[in-house]
Amino acid sequence: MEQLFSKLNELYGEIVEIRRHLHENPELSFEEVETPKYIAAYHQALGHEVRTEVGGRGVVAVLKGGRPGKTVALRADFDALPIQEENEVPYKSKVPGVMHACGHDGHTASLLGLAKALNSIKDELQGNVVFIHQHAEEVTPGGAIAMIEDGCLEGVDVIYGTHLMSTMPVGDIVYGVGPFMAAADSFEITVQGKGGHGAMPHLSKDAVVIASQLVVNLQQVVSRKTNPLSPAVVSVGSFEAKNAFNVIADKAVLHGTVRTFNEDVRDMIEGEIDNVAKGTCLISGASYSYTYSKGYPALVNHKEDTDFVVEIAKGVPGVEKIVEGEPQMGGEDFSYYLQHVKGTFFFTGAEIPNRETTYPHHHPKFDIDERALLIAAKTLGKAAVTYLANNSLKENGVTVG
Repeated sequence: MEQLFSKLNELYGEIVEIRRHLHENPELSFEEVETPKYIAAYHQALGHEVRTEVGGRGVVAVLKGGRPGKTVALRADFDALPIQEENEVPYKSKVPGVMHACGHDGHTASLLGLAKALNSIKDELQGNVVFIHQHAEEVTPGGAIAMIEDGCLEGVDVIYGTHLMSTMPVGDIVYGVGPFMAAADSFEITVQGKGGHGAMPHLSKDAVVIASQLVVNLQQVVSRKTNPLSPAVVSVGSFEAKNAFNVIADKAVLHGTVRTFNEDVRDMIEGEIDNVAKGTCLISGASYSYTYSKGYPALVNHKEDTDFVVEIAKGVPGVEKIVEGEPQMGGEDFSYYLQHVKGTFFFTGAEIPNRETTYPHHHPKFDIDERALLIAAKTLGKAAVTYLANNSLKENGVTVG
């Protein structure tokens, strides 16, 4: 472990350079071309077995240890967002309207640096490490499910992943047992009324008024239909009914999101939104259409593997605090991996200290403290090496404490 940590310290400058290169050259979900080429070339230079175009645009690299054993998978995503960067930094995005505003550049840099460090001690490894570089985490259906269908988890015994968090202090590792991130769904409701002159409302069926009432009524889905002990969110994020000032709209379109942890609650809310829309429009004599699109399922961490990562994180240089966090309503398609193999997903603090404002993910001024890159790499690296070593001992009849 000392060799691994020492090598990662040596590679810190290179990890930062990789992160900044990726930050300057972001690519949108399902449009990644140069990023997977860069990742594949890096692994190929290390002598790893590399598969490209996995599930579309993903890259999978395999490091075979010097001794037989289990197989650990480590995952990092690499897509960016359609946001114009507002940071004035030397590594500012060179692509208009596109930036790494969620830290995926950092995830990839950490994993590539870790791959190089693990490669330097590969003869001592008691098993194999699979590096899953995933495209398109930001846009459903996401890249994970396609990569799984294309075999990225074949032979994998456990998987670990982390997300850099700009709103959590550097040195913090935040974990959760069981449901940790929510299922993320979307819906669209079109209210069809009858347009008319603004001076003669009695001759129309005002889609703006009807849709406004629908927005209010939808608030009862969570407050009056959902068990308070089962967290859920129904939010209308967009209301479209553009007209001249003196025209009563004949149509209004609502777009929103639903976040849940429980599948039964998820299905119930899908049906209740339909019921509320139907009732609201019936009262006003309007019609409607409704589309509900299921996104990523809830991310559910396995207890044994989460407890394991919590324990090994205690000895990672740079980790100052290990915190059990509350479940997050954000979505993450790492959830698909955990439906197929055991593992866990955790947050690594990356907040820039003394910055006047802490900007959240998906903000034009999002940025991270790059010291977190090393902490993430060391935590994932220690998890992988320790897991392989412990299971090798077990297979040889040695009791592991």
